[in-house]
Amino acid sequence: MISLKNAGFSYGSRAILENVTQELAAGSFHFLTGPSGAGKTTLLKMCYLSLTPNSGALEVLGQDVAGLTREQITQMRRRIGVVHQDCQFLNHLTIRQNIALPLLVAGKNIEDNMENLEDLLDWVDMAHRADAFPEEISGGERQRLALARAVIMDPDMIVADEPTGNVDWEMGQRLLTLLVELNKMGKTILLATHDLNLIRSVKGRVPASVLRLKEGQLSLAGAQL
Repeated sequence: MISLKNAGFSYGSRAILENVTQELAAGSFHFLTGPSGAGKTTLLKMCYLSLTPNSGALEVLGQDVAGLTREQITQMRRRIGVVHQDCQFLNHLTIRQNIALPLLVAGKNIEDNMENLEDLLDWVDMAHRADAFPEEISGGERQRLALARAVIMDPDMIVADEPTGNVDWEMGQRLLTLLVELNKMGKTILLATHDLNLIRSVKGRVPASVLRLKEGQLSLAGAQL
């Protein structure tokens, strides 16, 4: 799904990532951890094609990103669902309309996908809030909305940047359960988090690995969970 070979990224003269080599197999589950400023968000952006490495090689979905056109990158990004820590929504649209937005952007007919949309609302337990607006919902509901929006296009991979960072433990577990369910459906999951208790709680639910990023270097942190 993702292959990094001696990949590096710098902002000007400041190196953020150096010689990162890692492969994420299709259908695998990975936590990404490390101290603040270690480059986790930069690495995630590379994985969902918002950034490309300054050095080394990056393959996403079997394609070397260095040779892709802008249109090809746009098409590939539709196969990767992204959940940002600071979720941004269009406040003039309802919950249902925000979730459906990626379908509109991709030129798909909403009516043809209405059954899937309603099923997705049920899956994230937001059906009862479907006609509410983003400013009317809680932080936990916003995170579930973000996850629903990320998977509406049935992506092959979900990249989540601290999705449980601003919610309580119970809501964090609900979000993790949804990600575990996606993984059991064959989706590749890459989840950045500082929460070691959250990482430990996945043990026995799905096979997962912990990747640690420190001072621009990526390593496997201990045995598989």
